[in-house]
Amino acid sequence: MKTTLLTAVGLVMATAAAADTDVLTVYAPDYFGSEWGPGPAIEAAFEAQCGCDLQYQTGDVLPRLLLEGERTEADVVIGLNTDVTKRARESGLLGTHGVDLSPLTLPIDWTDDTFVPFNYSHVAFVYDNTKLDGFDSFEDLLNAPDDLRVVIQDPRSSISGLALALWMKAVYGDETEEAWARLAPKIVTVTQGWSESYGLFTDGEADVVLSYTSSPAYHIIAEEDLSKSAAIFDEGHYFFVELAAKIAGTDQPELAEDFLAFILTEEFQTLIPTTNWSFPVALPADQWPEGFQSLPQPDKALFYSEDEAAALKDEAIEAWRAALSR
Repeated sequence: MKTTLLTAVGLVMATAAAADTDVLTVYAPDYFGSEWGPGPAIEAAFEAQCGCDLQYQTGDVLPRLLLEGERTEADVVIGLNTDVTKRARESGLLGTHGVDLSPLTLPIDWTDDTFVPFNYSHVAFVYDNTKLDGFDSFEDLLNAPDDLRVVIQDPRSSISGLALALWMKAVYGDETEEAWARLAPKIVTVTQGWSESYGLFTDGEADVVLSYTSSPAYHIIAEEDLSKSAAIFDEGHYFFVELAAKIAGTDQPELAEDFLAFILTEEFQTLIPTTNWSFPVALPADQWPEGFQSLPQPDKALFYSEDEAAALKDEAIEAWRAALSR
C-alpha cells in the first residue's frame, strides 16, 4: 500500500514539474529536426542552458506560418532564407530579435533586426573530380558537351532551385533565358527538392548536381572521400544564408530571445558544420573543422536583398520555364 501511494505521489510530482517547465516551440524544416540534422544536438545544448523544453514542429515553415497567422503556436521560426523572407516580414508576425550581431563572420555585412543568421554557403555545381576536370566559369558549364548529365531542383518548389534561378539572373541579366537554353540540353532531371537530386548524383545517375560549396565537406569528413568537388566560377556564386526569427506574439518572449542569442554562441556554431554541412556564421575560419578549411571559396559573393529577390523571383522562374519548355 505504501509503495503504491509513494508511486502515485511521485507521478503527481513529476507531472507538476513537467507542467512548470517552459516550452519553446520552434517551427523548423524537416531536415533541421531530423535525427541526422542539427536540431537534436542544438535542442540538447539549449535545454541544458535554459532548463526549458525545446520542441520542434517540422514541415514547410513559411506556408504554415502564413496560414496560421496570429493563431500560430510558434515562438521561433528557423530555416528561412532571404529569397523568401520578404513575405514573412510583411506578414507582421515577426518581432525584433535584440541580438548583438557583432560576433558574425559572414562574408557580407548583416545588420537586420528581425532575422538572425545561423549558417551559410554558396550555391554551386558539384561533380566527381575523378571523372571530370571541373568548370572554371558558368560559360565553361554552358559550353560543355550536351551529353553531360546535370540534375537541378525546381525553382517553384525548392529553395536551392530558386537560388539557381536568381544566380543565373545575377550573372546573365537580360540574357538569362538564352543562358538557360544553352544549359537545358544537359539537364536530365529537374527534381522537387535537393535530396532527390543529390541522391541521383551519388548513385551515379548524373555527372553534375546543383548543390552548395560546402557539400564536399560531408564526403571528406564523414566518408573520407576526396572525389567530390564544387566548381568555383569566375562570375561569382549566389550567397545563401539561413535565418531564424522570433514570433512577435510569442508567450515566451525572453526564452525566444535567449534562443536567438544562443545561435551566435560558439556552442551552437560548432555544431553547424558537421550536422548541417554548412559554414557557421559566427566562427572564425581557423576554428572550422579541417574538412571545411580546405574547401575552395569563391572570390565573389552574389547576393540579392529580400526586396530584390522578391522583385526578380517571378521573372527568374519564367526564364527557366520558358527555356526548358522550348
